[in-house]
Amino acid sequence: MQKEPMLRVTYEKLSAELERLKTVERNVIALVIDEARAQGDLKENAEYHAAKDEQGLMEARINELTDVVGRAHVIDPSTLAHVRISFGSTVELTNQKTEEEVIYTIVGGQESNPSKGLISIQSPMAKALVGKEEGDEVVLVLPSGKTMYDIEEVSYVEICLK
Repeated sequence: MQKEPMLRVTYEKLSAELERLKTVERNVIALVIDEARAQGDLKENAEYHAAKDEQGLMEARINELTDVVGRAHVIDPSTLAHVRISFGSTVELTNQKTEEEVIYTIVGGQESNPSKGLISIQSPMAKALVGKEEGDEVVLVLPSGKTMYDIEEVSYVEICLK
C-alpha cells in the first residue's frame, strides 16, 4: 500500500468530508429511499431510482476517501530544509531557450492544481525536480517535448488551498 503525502489541512478536510458522508449523508439518503419506496411500484419510481443512484455515488466517494485517508502520510513542509527540492518546495525555473520563468510548488495528489502552479509529487515533472537544488539544470519532458530549465530558487512558501 503506497502512502499518499499530503498537507495537514487537506487531511483534515478529507477526514471531515468522510465523517459527514458516513454520519449525516448516509442517513439522509436512507430516508429519501424509504420515502420513495413507500410510494409503491419501484419499477417506475423515478425518485427511488434517483436516490439509489445518488446512494451509489456517495458510497463510491466514501470508499475513495476511506482509501485516501487510510494511506495518508501527513507532512509539514515548514519543518523541511528546502535546500534540495522536496515535498512542499516552491521552485522557480527558467526555460533555457525562451528565458520564460515558471513557479511550481510540489504538493500531494489531492492538492494538485497545475493551473495554480501546484504539481503532484507523483507527476513526472516533480519526480524530475525532487532532489535538485538551486543552480542545477533539469530536463523536463513536456507534451511539447524535452525542455531544459535552470533552477533559480528553491524555497518554502506556505500555500493557501481553496
